[in-house]
Amino acid sequence: MPSSSQHKATVTAPSNIAFIKYWGARNLKRAVPVNRSISMTLRTCVSRCTAAWLPDRGKHVIELRNARGVLAPAPPAFAERIRSHLNFLRRWAGVGGHFHIATENSFPAAAGIASSASGFAALTLAVVTALDRRLSLEELSSLARLSGSGSAARSVAGGFVEWPVGFSDDACHARVLAPAKHWPLANVIAVVSSGPKGTSSLDGHRRARTSPYFRTRQRRLPARLEAVREAIAGRDFEQLGTVIEAEAVDLHCIAMTSVPPIFYWQPATLVVLETVRALRAEGVPAYATMDAGPNVHVICLPRVEKLIAERLAALPQVETVIRDRIGDGPAIETRHLF
Repeated sequence: MPSSSQHKATVTAPSNIAFIKYWGARNLKRAVPVNRSISMTLRTCVSRCTAAWLPDRGKHVIELRNARGVLAPAPPAFAERIRSHLNFLRRWAGVGGHFHIATENSFPAAAGIASSASGFAALTLAVVTALDRRLSLEELSSLARLSGSGSAARSVAGGFVEWPVGFSDDACHARVLAPAKHWPLANVIAVVSSGPKGTSSLDGHRRARTSPYFRTRQRRLPARLEAVREAIAGRDFEQLGTVIEAEAVDLHCIAMTSVPPIFYWQPATLVVLETVRALRAEGVPAYATMDAGPNVHVICLPRVEKLIAERLAALPQVETVIRDRIGDGPAIETRHLF
């Protein structure tokens, strides 16, 4: 292992948008899901994390770039989640000491655009790299999952990703269905609310089984998963879009009928969904999906990305539009945050 002055690494990890959702857990503490999920790794929506391992005893230092562009102590709840994962990684690696962590996002955090996935994937990969460990994709996926963010298990890979391969600890990792170059899809995100959502995804997972529609969705999932795999393999956009829209509605139906109910949608969400349907009626190939939040991801072919972005940006209910595409996954960087 290199000298302590070299125990520093910066990694950029992407967010992902789930086509088939992770909603409900067999074991929430270890982020073992009830069902498999399939996602598309993004390129523009990323988290960047610098991790430095310091062998002397001390408390972890955890910083987050704030809205003013300044690195500052992370909010307590967020810092506690990071601290817990750092302690786990320290035990896993068999090292003492402490870590200095700094992180930033290129997109709104906690707004339903999978910032936990990109954030904890970046954290995991930065720490592993700083400790000079060489791991397989399967091992990295499992370590990221054990942060408590199951979707982070998908963000360690690029392209189209399925998670998990199996439901035991040993098999609860992701696999790549197809690389990004296989099908260069675009994702136009209509941000209708950049603030933190009222109910976290973790609480949503806890409540999922209380919905009377939870079991109905579980029965539908094997066919949906296979339909999405087939659509990706054959680059069948209409088949993909039809399934992912139905899947997104089901997730939010379960959230709204959980006990107590969770309402992620806002009036602006419905305006965007209606605009997507209107675009499709005009012959524009576009389908909408949403994770646990009010913001809408519009999956489309690159040739209509600009048109869709302009139409959504013109809506007074939309704060901003993010134009993203399928990406190749995490990258090690030479520019550090501190």
